[in-house]
Amino acid sequence: MPGRTCLAIVLAAGEGTRMRSLMPKVLHQLGGCSVLAHVVKAARAAGTDELAVVVGPGQETVAAEARERAPQVQIFEQHERRGTAHAVLSARKAIAHGADDILVMFGDTPLVQTETLSKLRGALAQGAAVAVLGFKPVNPEGYGRLVMHDRELMAIREERDATPEERKIGLCNGGLMALAGEQALAILARIGNTNAKGEYYLTDAVAIARDMGLKAVAIETSEDDVRGINTKVQLAEAEAVLQRRLRLAALEAGVTMTAPDTVYLSADTKFGKDVTIEPSVVIGPGVTIEDGATIRSFSHLEGAHVGKGARVGPFARLRPGADLGKDVHIGNFVEVKEAKIEAGAKANHLAYIGDARVGEGANVGAGTITCNYDGVAKHRTDIGKGAFIGSNSALVAPVKIGDGAYIGAGTVVTKDVPAGALAIARAKQTVKEGWAKRLRKVKALGKNLSGKKPKKSS
Repeated sequence: MPGRTCLAIVLAAGEGTRMRSLMPKVLHQLGGCSVLAHVVKAARAAGTDELAVVVGPGQETVAAEARERAPQVQIFEQHERRGTAHAVLSARKAIAHGADDILVMFGDTPLVQTETLSKLRGALAQGAAVAVLGFKPVNPEGYGRLVMHDRELMAIREERDATPEERKIGLCNGGLMALAGEQALAILARIGNTNAKGEYYLTDAVAIARDMGLKAVAIETSEDDVRGINTKVQLAEAEAVLQRRLRLAALEAGVTMTAPDTVYLSADTKFGKDVTIEPSVVIGPGVTIEDGATIRSFSHLEGAHVGKGARVGPFARLRPGADLGKDVHIGNFVEVKEAKIEAGAKANHLAYIGDARVGEGANVGAGTITCNYDGVAKHRTDIGKGAFIGSNSALVAPVKIGDGAYIGAGTVVTKDVPAGALAIARAKQTVKEGWAKRLRKVKALGKNLSGKKPKKSS
């Protein structure tokens, strides 16, 4: 919001109890990153100048994740779980800095969009002291209700505290709230614990602001925007919503997906122009796919870069560190890990390329593996430009194959191969003519190859 400073306070003190997990719920994965990461990303994209995250006692892992996503974040601990207003006031020091806008967000509500947060901030810029997100669920049972009058918000009533008439209200509290920085501490300080649970409810800020003669408003949004996560079922539902959003964004950006509902994307997936994704592809975190590339069915990519015009799959796996150059072909049942595959190189079937470089235009035959691990450490294989690696070869790292070198099929390479050389390392073939015919004959007679009948076991 031009000309206005903003502090975002993210409440992330929840545990993973209802998720039947020892992991804090905000650290569960959604679209390839933590639930908390989505909230932090939305807050930063909304133009926040400062970010504060409130964690529970002993939640060092949550604090670490927040710092990973926003190095300048301020971490505050809520020592006792005494309600949402109490949690917000745990960040009193940050509030006292005097930001114009204060966004109160929840670490388990990851689908809120940047434009929604901008609408909350816009309401503050137009004179509201409190702005609340509201939505209309199909079934409002269990939600707090937004009590409106003349298009202004009068109060938020928790269902357990609501009258029968108030429970008929369809507009419900979405949880997220914005407070004008100038009045925030005065409003929060007046919140008491006179409700049914004896907690300090942030929702009471609306009625208090009204009593102070200040304006409160509600901004209506979709249910998906304020969808919270407390169970594995809700996590799966949120994943489905996120995947729909990611697929739609990819399609609108020009990606071709013939069966988009079968494609899994991550929140940080980057696409170039004219990319084609075939059915049943999984794209994990940290993947960039450049112009004109094709990812064929049943491929799995993570932490990989796919160059212009490259072709991957079907049934290929790109692991972290896979770096494919222009027009590279990685075919069925090929796995690439921590390897640079230079322009025009090919590994079309049944190969493992790990901790390696494959030079421009090189060909890696079926059944080839780079033997990169000796049981203690990883070692690198370097395959030169235009080299040809015959099928069923084993390249025992560390080893270097020179430019234009040939490796005969079935070779185990343990020493460097000079440029332009041929390397063959396999046992000499032996042929015994008539042996197969004799075998069939003696078997038909019930004898072994010595011509004697086998002894019966006692």
